[in-house]
This record gives sequence, C-alpha cells and structure tokens, in this order.
Amino acid sequence: MSTQPVEATGGNGERDLRIAIIGAGPGGLCAAIRLRQSGFENFTVLEKGSGVGGTWYHNRYPGCACDIQSELYSFSFEVNTEWTRPYARQPEILRYMEHCADKYGILPHCRFNDAVSSARWDEENATWTLTTESGAEVTADVVISALGMFNDVPLPEIEGLDSFEGKTIHSSRWDWDHDLTGETVGVIGSAASAVQLVPEIALEVGQLYVFQRTANWVLPKEDDPYTPEEMAARQADPSIVMARRDELFEQVDTGMAFKDPERQAEMEAIGLRALESVTDPELRAKLTPTHMWGCKRPLFHNEYFTTYNRSNVELVTGAIERITPKGVLTVDGTELVMDTMVLATGFSTTKYLSAIEVIGRGGLHINDAWDDGATAYMGITTAGFPNLFMLYGPNTNNGSIITMIEYQVDYALAHIQRLADQRLAWVDVKAEPMADYNEWVQEGISEIRPWNASCNGYYRSPSGRIVTQWPHNMTTFKDQTAIIDDDAYEVASLPAD
Repeated sequence: MSTQPVEATGGNGERDLRIAIIGAGPGGLCAAIRLRQSGFENFTVLEKGSGVGGTWYHNRYPGCACDIQSELYSFSFEVNTEWTRPYARQPEILRYMEHCADKYGILPHCRFNDAVSSARWDEENATWTLTTESGAEVTADVVISALGMFNDVPLPEIEGLDSFEGKTIHSSRWDWDHDLTGETVGVIGSAASAVQLVPEIALEVGQLYVFQRTANWVLPKEDDPYTPEEMAARQADPSIVMARRDELFEQVDTGMAFKDPERQAEMEAIGLRALESVTDPELRAKLTPTHMWGCKRPLFHNEYFTTYNRSNVELVTGAIERITPKGVLTVDGTELVMDTMVLATGFSTTKYLSAIEVIGRGGLHINDAWDDGATAYMGITTAGFPNLFMLYGPNTNNGSIITMIEYQVDYALAHIQRLADQRLAWVDVKAEPMADYNEWVQEGISEIRPWNASCNGYYRSPSGRIVTQWPHNMTTFKDQTAIIDDDAYEVASLPAD
C-alpha cells in the first residue's frame, strides 16, 4: 500500500486550478477559507441564497437552534467568544458564519442567488461544467460539493395540499412578515423543527394543532444563558472557550451513546422523566415513544412537553386523510379548520449530491451510480466522478459536523494540492476500494442496535441502507482521513507542454 500524509504544502504548485464550491454554508465556507489559507485564490462559491450560512441562512423559524453545543459547533481556527448560551440560536450562528466569511475574505469569491442545477464532466478537457438555474455556466478543474444533507426541501405527499386556502409556511422557509397572533395554526410534523418551533408559536397563536405521526424522544438540555460575568470572562480570555471546546470534544467523542446499552437506557430514563411534566396521563401516553432511543435523531428541548399543558395546544395523532381548502381532514372524519398551516416535514436527507443532475465519466449519472443509495470513499469521493469532493457526504454524520467537515476539507485539499503540484489532470477513487470501505462502514453500522431498529428514521435510503451515519467517533474519522492511499485512486497526468 502506498500512502501519503494529508497536508497542504501551500501555493498553486504547477497549476492554477479553477475550483468551484457548491454552497456557502459551513462546509463551503470552511473549504473556501482553507483554500485561501493554502494559497489557492482561483475559486468561486456558488450559492442559491442571498447570503452565506447555508442551513442557518435558510432556516429562520421561531426557536431555531443547534443541538450541538456552540463551542464545538464552530471552526477550530476561529474561536467565538460571543456565544450567549450553550446551544446557540440561529441568529447567533448565522452571525458567526457571516463573520468568518468577512474576516477571511470569502465574500468576493461568492456568487449569490444562482443555484447549481447540473454538473457535467468533460472527458476531453478534464474539466467540470456547472450550469446554474439562470443558465450561466462555470468551468472548473475541481468541484467541491458542500450541499450537505439539508439542502433539498420536499413538500409532503398529502392529498389536497395545494387546495388549502389559508397561509402555508414550510419551517425551512419561514415567513416573518406573516403574523400568527391570535390565529388558528396547524403544524404538520413533530420532529426536530417542530420540537423547536411549537413552544415558541404556542405563546402567540389562538389555537395550535400539532399533527404527530410518531412520538419522539425529546431530552432536556443545559441551556441557561451565560451571565454577564461569564460573557466578560470569555471575551477577555478566549482560552476559556477553547478549553470548553476541548472538554466537549472529549465528551462527544468518547460518549458514543448509540453503542452503549447502559448509556442508551440512561437516555431513555431521562426522556421518560421529561415526559412526566405532561399533566394529562392520556396525552403523556401519546407523546411517549415506542421506538428505542437513537433509532431516530435524538431531539433536545426544555419546553416542548410542557407546551402541551397549555389550553390552546392540541396534539392530533389521527392519520391525515387529506388537506381541505379550510384545513386538515383526519381519517376519523374530523376536519380541523385553520388560518395557517406550518409544514415541519423535514428534508430529503439521503440525496446529497443527487439533489442536482451530476454526470461523470462515460456519461455516468449520479442517480445510476447511487441506485442502492449514496455511497462514497471516506464520504468524500465517489467512483466515476473525478476531481469531485463532497463535504458532509454519505456516512459522515456523527458528533459535531463542523469538526467532521474540517477533516473532510483537509482530505480534499490534499488531493487538490496533489493535482496542482504533480500536474495531474484528474484523480478518481477506484470502485473496489470504495466498495471495501463502505462494507467496513456498514459492518460498523450493523453493530449499533438502535440504528438497525425499525422506526422509519431519516438515516436510510429508499433501498433500506443507512447512508447518513458514521458508526465510529470523530477521532476515528480523523485518523481514516489523515492519509491518502494512493492505491485507492487512479490518476491521469496532463499532456506535456
């Protein structure tokens, strides 16, 4: 086996590579910053929104927050001493992302309000042609996809959805110009977004219906805002924040609660204690999950369950028959009339890069390459698609995704440096090493009982294979991506001048 360490030597080497980054969220920003730090300036960030931030730009619903502590959900190279609480809300996270883009000079490289619709590999010229929704084309030697898991927002397939005559809002595209005060509102969905927004809007609406298909585990979190004294100390001494970051990393990295039956039982016990805050026993039973903790994404909130003690909040567990012009008709024949319908129905989390049209070597379409679900080597490169690197790609979800993204960027950057230094036309992972790697990943997944339970979580592709989760800790992923196995890749050199 021939290997080389993952490290960027800096500078453009023998080639002034043209690099396109799809997305200006945390992944795209990290890639752009590290490219500049390594001497690469010929890159463009293509972003469908009007600003940086990615999911934190688009998701602005009431109560939107991160469920990883702020100190760890930030770049290791940019300490933020301004966090006001352990679990930052969306406005704070967006400000942090905007600060990073400004400080590291990324904004001049960004092209906003123009989503990438397709990417096609040009065999003859060894380049990618990206086409945007405006019809513009961008030619690049290298593409970094920072689309991640939460870029595709499908509408739920419910009969009559278009017939509703009131206001419809998807949680990921919140309309702050619409006033909910005193309205009758229905929230369809009871997972991550709903858990955060329901307690917030319950305070202002006249009547709130929450349509729940499946009860979820919702655990409390320690989220008291930092005191003025704590804030002042952090601002005066950034090492306090770094020390907390290191502490959190160790906790998350060694916890791996999904693998530990005792830890899993402890989480379920905490969740059941939280449910005791629901005063109505019948309602409490409806809110009690029937699947094991960890089978679906763990949720955290301190007021979600107590919100159901309010007289203006009603949990609806009957299946939805269809949407009517006036509201929601359930299978028992009850029509619930409402002014506004909120769709807290999530994302197509298993599409990744296949959310756009991508055609690689030999006309291979990404959908055909991924007919059994998204797959990649190290979650970063996929066979048949040269010079294409994914961030937050298949089977990379665990721990702090910001930390995982930094490891992925370093791995991709080492390949990019190699292309520049060695005058390579392209680098492409071989199918067999990719298959072997994914077999190892799936073996790890098979050992995690909650992930293999039947609960219809977002981890699985339509084929049933788990394509989102990383079954080990962050340090293991760092070690895996710390070297490039030359034997796993095929390369082609540029013609001699």
